[in-house]
Amino acid sequence: MLPINAKQMKKMMKQMGIEMEELDAKEVIIKTSTEELIFRNPNVTKISAKGMETFQVVGEYEVVKIAPQISEEDVKLVMEQANVDEETARKALIEAKGDIAEALLKLQG
Repeated sequence: MLPINAKQMKKMMKQMGIEMEELDAKEVIIKTSTEELIFRNPNVTKISAKGMETFQVVGEYEVVKIAPQISEEDVKLVMEQANVDEETARKALIEAKGDIAEALLKLQG
């Protein structure tokens, strides 16, 4: 197979309806339920094809763990159901990653 240079590749992709665009991104943050992936000065490419856009992010990143969001209502419910103080209920919810049923099982078990 013969090597294809970048110019030929772009031309072929354009003929197939695929467009690529480099974005001048300063930072990209991907949030999950338990952590954030923070890319600083990443290489970001937007790829458009058949009416869909996808993004490719390349670079080094930092992982930051995040605590689950615990509502006051959840804390009160666990306090009442497990007959514990606020600090104990909140700690159980944090350990259970916000899962009320799991927090109650830990406290009652």
